[in-house]
Amino acid sequence: MADNQDQDKSQQTQEPTDKKLRDARKKGDVPSSRETGNMMVVLALVLATAFVLPWQGPRLSATLGAVIEGAGQIEVGQGRAGLTALGLVLRELVLSLALVLAPLFLMILTGGVVGVLIQGETVAALERVTPKLSKVSPVQGLKRLFSANTLVEFGKSLIKVLVVGGLALWVTERAVRGIWEAPGFVPETLPGYMLDATRRLLIAATVFLVPVAIFDILWNRFDWRRRQMMSVKEVRDEMKESEGDPHIKGKRASIRRARSRQRMATAVPQASVILTNPTHYAVALKYEQGVDEAPVCVAKGADLLAHRIREIAHEHDVPIVENKPLARTLFDQVEIDQTVPVEHWQVVAEIISFVLDLKHNRHRKPPQGSVLRTGPE
Repeated sequence: MADNQDQDKSQQTQEPTDKKLRDARKKGDVPSSRETGNMMVVLALVLATAFVLPWQGPRLSATLGAVIEGAGQIEVGQGRAGLTALGLVLRELVLSLALVLAPLFLMILTGGVVGVLIQGETVAALERVTPKLSKVSPVQGLKRLFSANTLVEFGKSLIKVLVVGGLALWVTERAVRGIWEAPGFVPETLPGYMLDATRRLLIAATVFLVPVAIFDILWNRFDWRRRQMMSVKEVRDEMKESEGDPHIKGKRASIRRARSRQRMATAVPQASVILTNPTHYAVALKYEQGVDEAPVCVAKGADLLAHRIREIAHEHDVPIVENKPLARTLFDQVEIDQTVPVEHWQVVAEIISFVLDLKHNRHRKPPQGSVLRTGPE
């Protein structure tokens, strides 16, 4: 079974179709980078240490000191009064913690959301969280364990541990040295040293995580595209399935109609004559003496399309000749860009000759069975 699966992977040499990519996105399978979210969260912590903690940190420190001092001064014998005083101090502590933690959590949450949004694709799909037996299969677990994606993730994690650990040691060593070398150091300045060291560590980690996040985005998009590759058989099966899809058929028919209208708008003004029956069918014929061996059908249509052909012909002064049997016959027998069949050459030649005489102001009666239409309907 494993050999068959490996063979199937090796046969996936075709680029994924638009339908395959759409189906993957509907299932929630989109390229996503966790490192981008991690980077934005660390950046949010940098901003917090730069703005939130300097603003509310002193108040929190003072409150903690008051709690410790107040707790030592409250005696058990004070009874309700002592508990009330302790409650007031604790309430002040909770308020100070909330003023510090609420903006901190909000900034971390915002950083995580921004990290998801900047990747461009966010899809919520129930199928991604639906339990599947394949996820607990030992065989599938071993395959995921030794997959290329797992190796890349392990490599990234190892590098992050080594680099961030090294940065932490470097920042800590500098902070401790600064404390020892500071003249007149007092314990009250320790929180400031700790805050400064934390900020330095977070800034260094952010600078390191930027290229890691860029690599992670590129790798995940490459890996996702590779997983969407298809075999020749899958492409053929999808094409067969799409052939019977009414939505695909309707879309193709719409495209054909649009192309037909576009072509008609440019072909009808160049026609020599328009044959009608008179309302249901219209066939535009073009003939250039010395260029065409026989008259060529450049456009044709029925009902609304025939009406549009006649409108364009009136706009560009293309002669319209009504000949019911000939128009119906040519509509059924001649496709666009095909010449008129030999058996109809004589009748068509008489009509074109009549039209050419009109252009040269040689007025005469139209051929038998034909009627010249001169004005908009």
